[in-house]
Amino acid sequence: MWRKKLAKKRQQYSNDFKFKIALEAVKGAKTVSQIAAEHNLHPTQIGNWKKQLRREGS
Repeated sequence: MWRKKLAKKRQQYSNDFKFKIALEAVKGAKTVSQIAAEHNLHPTQIGNWKKQLRREGS
């Protein structure tokens, strides 16, 4: 019997959420790994948002 793999839909986060997380990472009170664990995110994703925040100066 063949099983179809269901494609996992990618999570989309609001700009406000990304800004909040990136700002928390920039402040440096917690490590990126700690923030990632608290919000169930990958540390690389937070790093990308952090770079975007610095680049765009939002």
